[in-house]
Amino acid sequence: MRGTYLVPLLIVLLAVLFYLVSNSVFRKVVGKIRASVKESGIPFDLLVWPFRLFTALIGLGAFLHYIPVSPDLKEPLRHALLIVSILGFGWFLLRLLIVTEQFMLQHYSVDVSTTEESRKIATHVSLARKILNVLIVLIAVSGVLMTFDTVRQVGLSILASAGIAGVILGFAAQKSLGTLIAGIQIAITQPIRIGDVVVVESEWGRIEEITLTYVVVALWDQRRLIVPITWFIDRPFENWTRISAELLGTVYIYTDYAIPLDALRRELERIAASSSLWDGRLVKMHVTNTTDKSVEVRALISAANSSDAWELRCLVREQLIEFIRTNYPGGLPKVRMDMGDGGPEAAAAASGEM
Repeated sequence: MRGTYLVPLLIVLLAVLFYLVSNSVFRKVVGKIRASVKESGIPFDLLVWPFRLFTALIGLGAFLHYIPVSPDLKEPLRHALLIVSILGFGWFLLRLLIVTEQFMLQHYSVDVSTTEESRKIATHVSLARKILNVLIVLIAVSGVLMTFDTVRQVGLSILASAGIAGVILGFAAQKSLGTLIAGIQIAITQPIRIGDVVVVESEWGRIEEITLTYVVVALWDQRRLIVPITWFIDRPFENWTRISAELLGTVYIYTDYAIPLDALRRELERIAASSSLWDGRLVKMHVTNTTDKSVEVRALISAANSSDAWELRCLVREQLIEFIRTNYPGGLPKVRMDMGDGGPEAAAAASGEM
């Protein structure tokens, strides 16, 4: 009797669904929702097909008992439906993690000028998604295999010798497990974060991506340096934005002893004050070394980040050189030679008269 009323009920539900879809008001509402989703920039479109597949499988599973199919065919159909449902749900979860990650990252920019907390959260979110991806795939594959009775029996026998198998697998996958543990350690301790400015193997760049096995460093000339994640655990490296992005830049100028240092110091202060790259924290000039030929002058200036510091250093170096060349040409480095007391003959020889 229950099956007798099921067919008319399905027809009514399909008719109502068709009416809603074809209704103009409904389509306007759906259109507004789609437009707002696109404006948000969050890739909700990634969830469309996994959600459709999963809901269709749920509906098919609910009405599977009422479908007039022979018992010999119903059991394989139920098994296949269970396998596809597990894989479909895993697919949906993977896409949901991507959408969630993008939603959270929109609230936390990972530029070098942002706060330390923003880059820390962005790194946590990115690595957490990658770890969960691995777990979801493993659970989904395990769930599919456990639907087979043969595999379940084999699994029980394997569990009896799990100690020996664990030792063998541990030795075989020692390097891979070490890399995975290093990735988890990076996620917890965070010596590097997405957006950090680092110097790795004498290369300056910014952390672009952190995975469980490697790190992508975007170099200043648009190259990409792929570094194993264990490298950041085993070796020292420079992180210019670990606490803050502010830096001090140095410029070395070599001049003659005749250069007026006060005038050079005033010019340095004028250059810094007139540039938008200077953050106003520090500008100083010191004589850091002297030789028999020149004086080493160091200009120390501050900037908000490494990019501004580099540009400001170049600007100060160029304008100080131009200032010396234009106003104090005698202040440029020169080589002096003492001819000694050789008398008229030595003087004539030096001048090329002999």
